[in-house]
Amino acid sequence: MCTPRSIDPTKSLSEVQTDRMDLNSITSISRPQSRSELEPFGEGDAWLAGGTWLYSEPQPKLRRLIDLTGLDWEPLVVDEIGLSIAATCTVATLHAFEPPAIWRAATLIGQCCQAFLASFKIWYTATVGGNLCMALPAGPMISLTAALEGVCQVWTPGGGERRLPVVDFVRGPQDNALALGELLRSIELPHVALTRRTAFRRASLTPLGRSAALLIGTCSAEGVFVLTVTASTRRPVQLRFAEMPDRKQLVERLVTEILSSQYCDDVHGRPDWRRHMTLELAEEIRQELVETR
Repeated sequence: MCTPRSIDPTKSLSEVQTDRMDLNSITSISRPQSRSELEPFGEGDAWLAGGTWLYSEPQPKLRRLIDLTGLDWEPLVVDEIGLSIAATCTVATLHAFEPPAIWRAATLIGQCCQAFLASFKIWYTATVGGNLCMALPAGPMISLTAALEGVCQVWTPGGGERRLPVVDFVRGPQDNALALGELLRSIELPHVALTRRTAFRRASLTPLGRSAALLIGTCSAEGVFVLTVTASTRRPVQLRFAEMPDRKQLVERLVTEILSSQYCDDVHGRPDWRRHMTLELAEEIRQELVETR
């Protein structure tokens, strides 16, 4: 049996994590307190927020960690535009959020947080931005923010910024739209998307398994139907209809716009099964939103 080491109170969380997880290639840790203190980002650098993936396996190419927690971003900001989620907001903080009553779609927050199927240790450490930047197909924060028309605010080197939709930010497994030195600052969910009716469906091979298909449907007061497909596909796919389609129209769009090569193929599900589940769950979502009109 191993004897647990005590935590040195003089060390920061990032130093303790580095010691325990043996990231022995790291030679320095930067702790900026403001954007002006962010040093030039280069090869061998990595942004550190929650670090749940960063510390989960060896990172031999890394030399420096840039700890973002000292920037002290407000995790959640509600205003007339909608909800702004800081990239460093933890899953636990987001799950505990109490939204305005008018935000009917906010029920998706709890549903997507539960889709992590992770321990409380992960919930209190993993960040929303980290989940997006990892860009894994089963990332539930990707599902949530893509379905709610999320827009990524990206800081660019030199003090600038750019914005792009979540559906464009995630390009494929572990492939996001950040260029070298760019940093995901926040994800903004518009008020109009948060007021829509929603339907959520998820499937996996086992009761506590990773999501193999996660679909979310939203419907506006004007009848616009948006279906967001994640987990079964390599990147988020979003289908928009001016009005609620019938079953045939929905299937035709799914078959036409999601090619066989876009479905994931791994131990969590074969492409043909994922495709089948995507079609089945999409129809369930359509029927639920028709019935609850």
